[in-house]
Amino acid sequence: MATLDFDFRNQIIQSDIGSTLAYCYQCATCSGACPVAQVTQGRYNPRRLILDALLGLKEKIFGKENAFNIWGCTVCDTCDEVCPQKVELTEIFTILKNMSIERGEGPEYYTTQASTILENGKAIPMQPAIERRRDQLGLPKVLTPDVNEVKKLLESTKLTEKLPKKEE
Repeated sequence: MATLDFDFRNQIIQSDIGSTLAYCYQCATCSGACPVAQVTQGRYNPRRLILDALLGLKEKIFGKENAFNIWGCTVCDTCDEVCPQKVELTEIFTILKNMSIERGEGPEYYTTQASTILENGKAIPMQPAIERRRDQLGLPKVLTPDVNEVKKLLESTKLTEKLPKKEE
């Protein structure tokens, strides 16, 4: 039996940027419109995730076995657009994703990409083949990002503290 975590529930409700979460009446419009829910045969369900957050069912949201409950959201904002109560669902999902990262439960692909940005200043480092194609097409060179500037920005957001430490 799942236990209610009132501290977690209050943390979610208080962190709701637009203070809209309390207006969710579980009509399931979000789930019906969600492209991820449509292709995962109900495995991903934004309505269920919001309900679990409202009830404080932390153990149903977090943990490696529940990762898809949070990380299935692609932040397409479709749920926000169709919600009759104007609940900012993707904001809640972002809050839950941030909590997941802080718990060390973020998917490896997510933290790997964040580490790549930290190290290279962008998610996909330039490849010689791309540079040659750009030259052939007469396109300007892509400017190399100032990695130190990117690192400074990411360190100020405490990203470096949240990424898994590399084993040396």
